[in-house]
Amino acid sequence: MTVPPTTPPSQPGRPDVENVSVGELMGNVSRDLSTLLRQELALAKAELKVEAAKAGRGAGMLTGAGLAGWMVLLFLSIALWAGLSNVMDSGWAGLIVAVLWAVIGAALYAAGRKQLRGVNPKPEQTADTLKQVPDALKGH
Repeated sequence: MTVPPTTPPSQPGRPDVENVSVGELMGNVSRDLSTLLRQELALAKAELKVEAAKAGRGAGMLTGAGLAGWMVLLFLSIALWAGLSNVMDSGWAGLIVAVLWAVIGAALYAAGRKQLRGVNPKPEQTADTLKQVPDALKGH
């Protein structure tokens, strides 16, 4: 009595593909890759949603801090106006405080304008990388 040869059991996690056509294998790979990409996209969306919520809460807190800072500046300006009113007419004291804020505003405007002129709206690195994609796909 002869014993038929046995095929070794397939390794765990590795399917037996001995009797499967190349077309089927390519279809399976394509389907699995598509599923993987969809799952990665869903994960990215979920992560972005969580991060956007965190950013929204942080932006709200920063808005509150900005409002509180504005109130501090307002009351300090009123206090300066009141203090100057002790040594001069209150109209002149108010004018001095207003001119002080005009100078601060003009300086901030000039600095901000200079900063914005240096901004390049085109993402140069991304544009260069995207130009290289077709050559990379061709194997160059």
